[in-house]
Parts: sequence; C-alpha cells; structure tokens
Amino acid sequence: MKTYLAKVGEVQREYLLFDASEAPVGRLAVIIANALRGKDKPTYTPHVDTGAFVIVINAEKAVFTGSKSENKVYVDYTGYRSGRKEYTAKEIREKDPARLIKSAVWGMLPHGRLGRQQFAKLKVYAGSEHPHAAQNPRKVTVK
Repeated sequence: MKTYLAKVGEVQREYLLFDASEAPVGRLAVIIANALRGKDKPTYTPHVDTGAFVIVINAEKAVFTGSKSENKVYVDYTGYRSGRKEYTAKEIREKDPARLIKSAVWGMLPHGRLGRQQFAKLKVYAGSEHPHAAQNPRKVTVK
C-alpha cells in the first residue's frame, strides 16, 4: 500500500459556511483552522494546501467562556517606542468583531508561507450577509 501525497493541481476545494453565533471563539477557531489546513479530509498532506475556503458569518455574536471578554488582552505595537497598545476583547468586539476570530485562527495555523496561504482563504463577516452565495457554501454546524 502506497502513501498518498496530494499535489497542488489535484486539490478539490469547497466552500464552508460557519455561523459563529453563540459559538465559543476557541472551539470555533479549532474547527476553522482544521478546515483551512485540510486536516478534516483523508487526503491531508502537511506540506500542501489541501484545505477549503471558509466563510464565517455573525462574528459579532461569538462568545467567550468565563470572564475572558473583560480579562483577555490583545496587543498592538506600532514599532515606535511606547507604541504598545492593549485592548480587551470587549473593546475589540466593538471596533472590529471579525478580528477576534481571525486572531484566534491565525494562532492555530503554521506561521510561514503555507500558513499565510491558508489564512488567505478565510473570510470573516460581522453580520449575517456575505457576498459568496454564488459559490454554494456548505453549512457547517458548531456544537
């Protein structure tokens, strides 16, 4: 029995639609990261991007467990001295709710050329509207 290795031209991609309403951010991010990498398929190959395109809607309704919305801190750094800014998850949700999910997923992907390529297939929207209806995305439920 030979080991199957996927090739770049042979990959069949699909569109997956996740509804983030009432879903814990971390649990949702694990499922999204696995779908972006292709780890949910039997044809997964670590060095080839075999994942699907992922669309996330209702990012503003995603929840944190416990008191993370008040205690979890996101850090921005401008590059200048004293340019470090700290924001809580609650402040980020008011400003850009899609960033909560994007940063959680980015932390679960490999930080290199392949990870950036996989992360580019993620589209996150704060509301329930998205422009990808023509691709007929398959809806995935999160428990």
